[in-house]
Amino acid sequence: MNRRNFINISGVSIAGLIINTSSAFANLPPQYLLSLPDEIWINSGGQLTALFSTDKLKWTNKDVEVTLQQEALLLKVYVQSPTVSLDNIQLKWKYSSDSTAKYLGDHWERTYGDVSWQGMDANYKMPWYFMQYDGKNTNCFGVQTGTRSICFWQIKSNTIQLTLDTSSGGVGVKLGQRKLHAASIITTKSIEGERPFTTGKRFCKMMCSNPRLPKQPVYGINDWYFAYGNNSSELILQHTALLADLATDINNRPFSVIDAGWAKYSPLLPGDCCWQDDYSRPNDKFKDMGKLAIDVKELGMRPALWTRPLCAAHDDKATLLLPSIEGRNDPKKPVLDPSIEENIERVKRNIALYSQWGYEMVKHDFSTYDILGKWGFEMKETITPAGWRFYDNSKTTAEIILHLYTSIREAAGSMCLIGCNTISHLSAGLFEVNRIGDDTSGNEWERTRKMGVNTLAFRGIQHNNFYAVDADCVGLTNKVAWAKNKQWMQLLAQSGTPLLISAQPDAVGAEQKAFIKKCFTSSAKILPVGEPLDWMETPVPARWKLDGKVVDFDWS
Repeated sequence: MNRRNFINISGVSIAGLIINTSSAFANLPPQYLLSLPDEIWINSGGQLTALFSTDKLKWTNKDVEVTLQQEALLLKVYVQSPTVSLDNIQLKWKYSSDSTAKYLGDHWERTYGDVSWQGMDANYKMPWYFMQYDGKNTNCFGVQTGTRSICFWQIKSNTIQLTLDTSSGGVGVKLGQRKLHAASIITTKSIEGERPFTTGKRFCKMMCSNPRLPKQPVYGINDWYFAYGNNSSELILQHTALLADLATDINNRPFSVIDAGWAKYSPLLPGDCCWQDDYSRPNDKFKDMGKLAIDVKELGMRPALWTRPLCAAHDDKATLLLPSIEGRNDPKKPVLDPSIEENIERVKRNIALYSQWGYEMVKHDFSTYDILGKWGFEMKETITPAGWRFYDNSKTTAEIILHLYTSIREAAGSMCLIGCNTISHLSAGLFEVNRIGDDTSGNEWERTRKMGVNTLAFRGIQHNNFYAVDADCVGLTNKVAWAKNKQWMQLLAQSGTPLLISAQPDAVGAEQKAFIKKCFTSSAKILPVGEPLDWMETPVPARWKLDGKVVDFDWS
């Protein structure tokens, strides 16, 4: 590709920033590259500094150097900063704005009922990627998964900005003499007649070159939304026995997920199901996790287990812990520093232990909040409070989180992994399943409507392209109307995505059993991902294309 073809012309449309590099082969979309940015800035300690370039490929100021390298369809961004602590890199492109266009971005980790197609908003941060729809064509901008920085896009009046957050905790990373591959940018456009949903699926596949997917569709049960941590071996076996016979596919048996509440309690927080002292030891309500796994298998389900990998013990040495910050400042809830290899080895031992006990799937939770002290919906100005650092300040936050994830993957072996409260773009390619939205509910329908339906609609394009998308459970209880839960169960079962049911035993009658059996049969099969047909008009789509048929739901 001739370098001059990358030169951006001020005033072009957003589509004009995407350059066609080759003719399409038969039945294949054309190949595209992104034009080179017009400006690059770095942020160090809150101070913005412009970099300068003569060819738009190498940008420098003093000893800071950002290099852009075109490789295949990627625009790779490398940075060297041997003496300056680096908070972020900002790449900017000039374009002529379209006030009528709509934009769809992603989220940092889970969604919170807050993702939808929106108009232009300069304050709206779109993590990882975004799609623009101008009424006819869809234009897509993003970074490849597994990136070494936390990336987000912003659309301003006449500028597109990509920020590559290279901080290490709440301070700038100290790279020393190494060169950081901060991100690989990728882009595409819709082909003639291609719907935005189809373009989005294709783009997600481009962003993740090697997803790790379940060998078979994942479905089953989870005790959380009726037990809420007040569980026991007896309750798990009762729940499993209640629903095991409703699974009809003998070649793809359902999972029975033992959620929070099984591990040894902290003496500082007795009875706290989500903050426990030792995730290698069960509490008195469970006693023998290996035997429980065997019992679940004998009932006809596959045993699965929840864990919180960065919980420290109440008496761990302070040198192993992350510092106290807002959101992570309860002295009764110490968090392991994942930049310390001794802690990583502890996490790996626990994950490997679950496999030895006989569990076939592990759901690991809370790591983003435990590391950064914020939920995704709180990450508006910054993803974490300023001023704190990891023990190892030479690695970016993204690199440290990736090391944690890859270590969990390595220790899990053949076990299936569900990431929950994990960074989406860093989970892809490592975890077979990812919880893509915040908790649904067994207590209030409105929460399921907001969190569940919304996340499935706007992250469904990631399904089997990043991982299998888990939009969370059906909380089948007496507190939520069956007419509403029945629809939610149907949507999950026919959408081709994982179906997990939390079934309060006394809320399951003959009608519920018959419908669960029907849904289990659907969920055990490979189906096309459900497409929300009215997703441009509402954050809670009610009209869906499911396995080739149009289905209307009433979410009110």
